[in-house]
Amino acid sequence: MDASALKVGGYTAFSATDYPDQLSAVVFVQGCPWRCGYCHNPHLQQRTSASPLAWQDLCATLQKRAGLLDAVVFSGGEATIDPALGEAMLQVRAMGFKIGLHTACIYPARLRSVLPLVDWVGFDVKAPFSRYAGITGIANSGDPARACVAAILESGVAYECRSTVHPVLLPEESILEMARQLAAMGVENYVLQPFRSTGCNDDSLIASAASAGEYPPAALEQQLAPLFQRFSVRRHH
Repeated sequence: MDASALKVGGYTAFSATDYPDQLSAVVFVQGCPWRCGYCHNPHLQQRTSASPLAWQDLCATLQKRAGLLDAVVFSGGEATIDPALGEAMLQVRAMGFKIGLHTACIYPARLRSVLPLVDWVGFDVKAPFSRYAGITGIANSGDPARACVAAILESGVAYECRSTVHPVLLPEESILEMARQLAAMGVENYVLQPFRSTGCNDDSLIASAASAGEYPPAALEQQLAPLFQRFSVRRHH
C-alpha cells in the first residue's frame, strides 16, 4: 500500500529513549484493538477517517533531519495495524535512517512482513499468555502475542522485551510465570517497567499502584535476574 495512506496520530521530533543508544524521531501510528487499563496513549486507540498528520509532510520534515538523527521509530497505537507501514519504513530507510519498531505483539503476519525492514524492535509482553484477556480485554489475545514473540526471536533482529507491571493486574506470581515463559522461549533481554500514571484513564489503577509502594519488590527482581542474559527494572522517579 502507498505510504501516503499511513495514519499518523502524533510525532516526536527528538528522543534519546525510544531506541537504545540512538537519537531518534518517533512516529505514532493510529489504532489499537486492545484496551489495556494502563495504556498511556489511549488517544491513539481509534483510527480516524483522515490522518491527523500527513505522511508526506512528515517525510519532508524527516528528510531535513537526515544526518542529525540516527533512527526513526514507528510506535502507536499499534504500528503494525496499518497496511502502509512497510512502505513508510522503506521510504525512511532510503533517507539513511535506522528503523525502530515498538509493538504490542498483536498481528503476527503483519509483524513478520515488516521485520526484515527493522533494525531494532521493542516489544511488550503483558501477562502470562493464558491470562492476556485480563489485561487487554480481548479473549485469546495471548495467542497472537506468543506468535509475535516467536517471530521476533526467529528473525534475529535486535530487540528489547518489556512488561509493564502493576500490583493488581500482575501479582508477583504472575510476573514470575511470565518471565519463565519468556526465558523458555529464548528471550535474553528483558525489562520490567513499573506502572506509570501518565496518560492512564483508570483512577482505580492509579490509586492502587500508589498505595502499594515500590513494585516489583527487590526480592522478586533477584529471582528474575538469573533467567536472562540482560535484566533490569526501569523505574521512573
